[in-house]
Amino acid sequence: MQADWIEHRRADDGEHVGWMQPVDDGFVAIDMLGRPRTDVVDWLSAEETLDGLGLRYLADPHELLLDDGAWLRVRIAEVTPTVVRVKKEDWGDMTAPQIYFTVPNPVSEAQLRPLSR
Repeated sequence: MQADWIEHRRADDGEHVGWMQPVDDGFVAIDMLGRPRTDVVDWLSAEETLDGLGLRYLADPHELLLDDGAWLRVRIAEVTPTVVRVKKEDWGDMTAPQIYFTVPNPVSEAQLRPLSR
């Protein structure tokens, strides 16, 4: 998160769903992973984008680029303004080891990408 980003919460439930980044005379909608979701738009359009996006994309499977260059299937476990914690996919196996990785937020799609379907 950058210092000039403005936190945005949904009006109906107060859930934090992203940030508005001031740019020139408009704003860029930034999602919870620190990724732009619009070009420069007006405030209302940026709000509508973030409200419509919600948080559901965080529940989707992702892939994390490991130090050795391999991709690992993960699930997002926690997102804060400074870090993203992901957990190695275990498909709900309660006996599987819990392996977590922490990356800085914002995180690029070159490091953490949605799993191709």
